[in-house]
Amino acid sequence: MRKLTPFAAILAAMMPFAGQAQEKVDAAMMQKIRQEGLENSKVMEIAFNLTDKSGNRLTASPGFMRAANYAKKTLEGWGVKNATIDPWGEFGKGWELEKSYVALTAPYYKPLPAYVKAWTAGTKGLKSAEIVLVKPLKDSTSIEAYRGQLKNKLIIMEPAVMPVYNISFKADARRYEETELQKMADEKPVTPGAGGRPGGGRFGNFNQDSVRAAQRALVLFKEMAIKDGAVGILSNGTARSHDGTVFAQGGGVYKKGDPENILDIVLGIEDFNTILRLTKAGAPVKLDVDVKTKFQTQDLTGYNVIAEIPGTDPALKDEVVMLGAHLDSWQTATGATDNASGSSVMMEAMRILKTLGVQPRRTIRIALWSGEEQGLLGSRGYVKKTFADPATMTTTPAHEKFSSYFNIDNGTGKIRGIYLQGNEQCRDIFQAWLAPFNDLGAKTVTISNTGGTDHQSFDAVGLPGFQFIQDPIEYDSRNHHSNMDVYDHLIEADLKQISTIVAAFVYNAAQRDQKLPRKEMPKPRTQTGF
Repeated sequence: MRKLTPFAAILAAMMPFAGQAQEKVDAAMMQKIRQEGLENSKVMEIAFNLTDKSGNRLTASPGFMRAANYAKKTLEGWGVKNATIDPWGEFGKGWELEKSYVALTAPYYKPLPAYVKAWTAGTKGLKSAEIVLVKPLKDSTSIEAYRGQLKNKLIIMEPAVMPVYNISFKADARRYEETELQKMADEKPVTPGAGGRPGGGRFGNFNQDSVRAAQRALVLFKEMAIKDGAVGILSNGTARSHDGTVFAQGGGVYKKGDPENILDIVLGIEDFNTILRLTKAGAPVKLDVDVKTKFQTQDLTGYNVIAEIPGTDPALKDEVVMLGAHLDSWQTATGATDNASGSSVMMEAMRILKTLGVQPRRTIRIALWSGEEQGLLGSRGYVKKTFADPATMTTTPAHEKFSSYFNIDNGTGKIRGIYLQGNEQCRDIFQAWLAPFNDLGAKTVTISNTGGTDHQSFDAVGLPGFQFIQDPIEYDSRNHHSNMDVYDHLIEADLKQISTIVAAFVYNAAQRDQKLPRKEMPKPRTQTGF
C-alpha cells in the first residue's frame, strides 16, 4: 500500500466529511498550522512566564497582574491588536501571602507543610499556640461552651467522621480509554425537563435544616474566635489529600467592607490526623505559627486580558470568533494546570495564526479571564457588558455579530474532541474540523454539556460556547486546586496538540461563510427563577 504524505493523509481524512456536511476545510492551512504548532511551539515558554515567573495568580493579586501584563505585552509583541487589561466590574479585595511558618513544637518538633487559605488574616508576629479541640457544632447554642476559652489558641475542629487516608492502588494519571470516548460520542440529546432526580435528588435524604444550622454555627463560632483572640484554625485539605498533596482555596468573604476572616491553615491529611489523634488523646499539643498576609483595597476592580486579530472581510470583519481561558488561579501553587495551561495554549494559538500571517475574514479575539474560581466572574462580567444581560436577556448589537467561543480549562491533557453543549447543529461541522487531527487522538464529538468554566457565560445568553474534551491525566487526583499544581506537571506534547487544534478551530470559524448555528435563545433568568 502506498504511504500517504502528511498533506495527502489530511486530504484523505477530510474527504468523507466534505461530502457529508459540505463543510469547507482548507487542508493546506491545516497542514501549516500543524507544522507551526507541533514543530515551532512556544507554549512552554509562555507557561513558564505565567507560572514560575508570575507566581500564583489569585484574582486581584500582584501575581495575577504580573501575568496579565506579561500576556498583554507578549500578544502586542506578536502583532496582535487592541491588547488591553479590560475592567469587567467590581471584584473585591486583593490578597497575598507574604510569610508563612508553621511547626509542631510539642510533644516534639516537626516542621509542617502548611498552606494558608486566601483572604484570611495573619498572626501579627510569631505565636506559640496550644491546640484546642472543638467538637462538631450542631447549632448556635453549641458554641457557648468555648466562649472565653480561645485566646492565643489554635483551633482544630473535630470532624463528624475521622478523615481516612486512602492508599493509592491506582496511578494518579490516566488517559481516556476508547470505550469511554465512544460512550461520549453515543450520548443522545436530553429532553428539556427530563433527567430530574427522583426523591429530591442526591441530597434528598439529607436533613438540610441541620446542615444549615451547622453552617450558621460555624460562622458565629469564627466571629467569636476572632473576638476572643484565637490565633487561627487548622483545617484538613479534603479527602483527596494524599502523599503530600494539599488542597486549599478561599477562607471566606472578600468584598468591600467585609470583615477580615480568621487565619485558616490547611494541613495534609497525614499531619492533620496526627494532631487530631494527639489532641483527642489528651496530649499537650503546641504549634509555632508566623503568618503575614496583605490585603489590597485601593483598587477593587476585576480585570480580563483582551486582544484580537482584526477581521479583513468587508462583510464579516465586525463579526467575532473568541477563544479563551481563565488566567486566575488559587494561591496554594502556581496554577499550572488550572489554568495556566489553558491560557498558554490560547496565547500560543494566537501566535501560530500571527506567525502564519493569517488574515481572517472575521475578527479573532482572545480573552484571559479573572475571577473564574470565584464563579466565572470575569467572563460573566464581560459577556454582560458586551453581549447580553442573562437576567433580562436584553442583547446588544454585538450579540448578533458573534460567531463562537472556544474554551480550555481541564488541565494539561490533550484534546480528545469537543462537547457540543447540546448544539446538535454543530456536530458535522466539528467532525470536519477534527478530521485533520484524528491521528493526534482528537475525534470525539459529544452532544453532552460540561460545566464549571467560562464557556457557560456565553451559553447562558444564547451564544455558541464550547469546551474541549481533554484527557484527565492527574487533574482531579493530584493537581486541581492543590500545592502540586506547578509547571513540572505540564505535558509539553499535549499542550502543543491543544494549541494546534484550537488555532485550527478558530481559523475555521473565522473563515466559514456563516456564523456557527445557535441553539434556542434562553429565557431571562428573572422568568426561570434563577
